[in-house]
Amino acid sequence: MSDTPSQRNPAFVRTEMLPEQAPPATETGIIKWARENLFSGTSNSILTVLSIISIYYIVVSAAPWILNGVWNSASIRECREILEGAAGGCFAVLTERWNQLLFGFKYPNEEYWRPGLAFVLLFVAAAPVMFFKYLPSKMLLFTALYPFLAYWLIWGGPILAPIFALFGFVVGYVVWSQLVTRSFAAGFFGSIVAAALTWWIGGMITSAVAPEETLLSAVPSRDMGGFMLNLILGTVCVSLSIPFGIALALGRQSNMPIIKWICVVFIEFVRGVPLITLLFVANVVLAYFLPPGSNFDLIIRVIIMITAFASAYIAEVIRGGLAALPTGQYEAADSLGLDYPQAMRLIILPQALKISIPGIVNVAVGLFKDTTLVSVISMFDLVGMIRGPILASTEWNGVYWELFGAAAILFFVVCYGISQYSQWLERELATDHR
Repeated sequence: MSDTPSQRNPAFVRTEMLPEQAPPATETGIIKWARENLFSGTSNSILTVLSIISIYYIVVSAAPWILNGVWNSASIRECREILEGAAGGCFAVLTERWNQLLFGFKYPNEEYWRPGLAFVLLFVAAAPVMFFKYLPSKMLLFTALYPFLAYWLIWGGPILAPIFALFGFVVGYVVWSQLVTRSFAAGFFGSIVAAALTWWIGGMITSAVAPEETLLSAVPSRDMGGFMLNLILGTVCVSLSIPFGIALALGRQSNMPIIKWICVVFIEFVRGVPLITLLFVANVVLAYFLPPGSNFDLIIRVIIMITAFASAYIAEVIRGGLAALPTGQYEAADSLGLDYPQAMRLIILPQALKISIPGIVNVAVGLFKDTTLVSVISMFDLVGMIRGPILASTEWNGVYWELFGAAAILFFVVCYGISQYSQWLERELATDHR
């Protein structure tokens, strides 16, 4: 029997794989990235070319001013003599007045290490809160102690003052835990009364037994200034406004008419008043409501007003997060037999806060930048130092770009860091798989 054609010419079957070929040059590396992100279409290509031309002209114009900058001189006139008519910045004002820009012009020079140490410890205290998944919860103990330690480092004075302040919070918490089982109102108001009484007794004891020679010399609030003041106001006010904003948001949704309308009136009134008006109230009007001869620290008054302002905005952001949750989440909490505090703490608030992260960060960044408004009430923060003592001096009168450029860089670094952390936190808390 003769062979068929298929038997005479069997099909070739490869027994091993061919080596992989390199992808085309247009589908890998920087060429692919540029094609997909910069030249993905006609309009994007035109915008990319125009952007490159604009960046080129900006760099060419600014490079001589930066590269020819003078970093060592005693005045602006000496800077101009060194430049001899050439384009260049007078950055010597930064090397001459860096201490005033950071700490103000009255904070003792030999005590700069104290706010510097408090700034470093701030990252240690914030780390277990910001990176709670990766650090042990025991570090939260230092986080709780940090506000009192930072106060003592920056302001100095008797160490009994922060100790009694901490002890007041401890006593308030103990009273609250004992009375809250009876009713929430009894625990809330009882803790406030107990803490206030502890602070009052502690203040009398501190003023009576505090020695004249203390471990850290006292620095009055009027000597605070520079970027340090902006950091103090921003950190304290943001930290306080978040819990107050949560309480206001929950109060606005309360079924109790009195609590609801108190929160509504507070939120709407504060949101309808400019921050600068509240600062003037803190500086001038608030003193008329104090007993004669009393001394209410200006920084504390400003912190109260800025915190109230930010709390109203954060309350609305969180209320939006609560409204965005589906009704099924509330029904799930009810089906598990959870009461209102348990449902809010375990189910509702974690999801609402996750939704509200962009809005909260937006308020925090705006609040930190708004701390520069304290310069209008004669508080020498970073902008107040630039507009006041530095530009008013004959040595540096006329230096604007260098000073305000340095201020812009400092604020940009802080605000950009906050923004990047919020984006990282959103990715960490993401539960969907988009």
